[in-house]
Amino acid sequence: MSDKKQFTIVMLIASFFVAWIVYSNMSIIFVNNIVLEDKELAEYPYPFRILKKDADTAVMGTLRSADIPASIALRLLFPELEDEADNSKEMQYAQKEMARLQAKAKSIVLSNSEFKHVRWVIDENWFRVQGIKP
Repeated sequence: MSDKKQFTIVMLIASFFVAWIVYSNMSIIFVNNIVLEDKELAEYPYPFRILKKDADTAVMGTLRSADIPASIALRLLFPELEDEADNSKEMQYAQKEMARLQAKAKSIVLSNSEFKHVRWVIDENWFRVQGIKP
């Protein structure tokens, strides 16, 4: 096979690979934009979003984890909660509201035909930006 034909084949394969990567990321961007079109979710200080796609599963970021209490994230999101005890009414309300909005984001994602499941993972990058090692 000539060098010109080999080059053409390699470039064609590379083009398909790049198109596949761009297309798969575009679907994530598209659905994340739909989530952010919701007024309540757009106003919440943490952006519930798809971090990656795994077949028909949307892998979404969350601040809720067994390793890090939700109260730590909530104190960062809402400075007025800084002096509240974990069991205070204000903190309990904030936790319920975060859970409700997380469920709403999941519902919006699942309403898109591209995704059948949602898997939640701790948003380690968000915590690192806040100076907390997850």
